[in-house]
Amino acid sequence: MFDVGLGEMVVLVVLALVIFGDKLPQAAAQAGRALRQVRQMANNAKAELQEGLGPEFKDFDVADLNPKTFVRKHLLEDHDDDLRPTTANGSGVFDDEPSYTTMPGGLEYGERPPFDNEAT
Repeated sequence: MFDVGLGEMVVLVVLALVIFGDKLPQAAAQAGRALRQVRQMANNAKAELQEGLGPEFKDFDVADLNPKTFVRKHLLEDHDDDLRPTTANGSGVFDDEPSYTTMPGGLEYGERPPFDNEAT
């Protein structure tokens, strides 16, 4: 997450020892308590939000409000179930889609398609 290497970590530990000295264990314990308190506050806020929305939003996740997560969940993942691989008889992606390579009445190589003057 922070992309901190081994050398940078050693520098941070040495700086912490120099700055805090003998009070480093107390500072670490206080930081741990503060982090635990922030997590508890976030979980309580999430629970209150879900409770306030009612039973129809019981599976609501706050992470769904992130635009990237929303797009990934609703646009990309939902349609994966509808796609089926091409079958052995050469049909298209969907089972009911005809195979366009074997349709009768197709154009031969070099043949010009029909042109409709009124279409454009």
